[in-house]
Amino acid sequence: MSSIYGDQHLAMQDAFDTRNLADSVGQIIVQSEIADDHKHFIETRDMFFLTTIDHRGYPTCSYKGGAPGFVKVVDNKTLAFPSYDGNGMFLSTGNITANNKVGLLFIDFEMPHRVRAHGTASIDRNDPLLGEIQGAEMIVRVTITEIFVNCPRYIHKYQRVQTSRYAPQDGQPTPPPQWKRIDALQEALPERDKNIAEQLGGTITPEEYTALLMKGEA
Repeated sequence: MSSIYGDQHLAMQDAFDTRNLADSVGQIIVQSEIADDHKHFIETRDMFFLTTIDHRGYPTCSYKGGAPGFVKVVDNKTLAFPSYDGNGMFLSTGNITANNKVGLLFIDFEMPHRVRAHGTASIDRNDPLLGEIQGAEMIVRVTITEIFVNCPRYIHKYQRVQTSRYAPQDGQPTPPPQWKRIDALQEALPERDKNIAEQLGGTITPEEYTALLMKGEA
């Protein structure tokens, strides 16, 4: 049996008389390697949720999106995904450099279906996959500790409409984000981004950016 259950979980299981059930479920679904069905599911996703732990002990939950297939299953113990251009905070990747334990949640809202994974992550700014994934600034590799399916009954069913125009895709230029036009941020932008406001039509106020955001135009 995996060590996925600690004393705190066993106490809750005992309180609700589910220890035998939890043991049985764990034995059936929890695996230590990426099976073929997991591989297909993961590599056809266009988003997942990533949890990392910060320097204060707070869990950070982050949405990661890209074109379908942006997460690669390298082998039966390893998956990899790109870190794209963001807001410069580097919360997830920064957390990983201090605490390499991560959790990942992959969801299909149309089926519905979901797969959860736990593992240890590493970051390489010279990873060979950088040359294969357009727009990647870094590659995060995760060595899987546990991977398992979860009951989908509480997943609300949604229909996918389109891929974000900001998701890097092979052979297509990735448009710069509107928030880099905000006037109060111009002095703080790295040199490579200082022409974006002019490129997009000039600077805007935080209020104007919020208006774009609320209209779905950001």
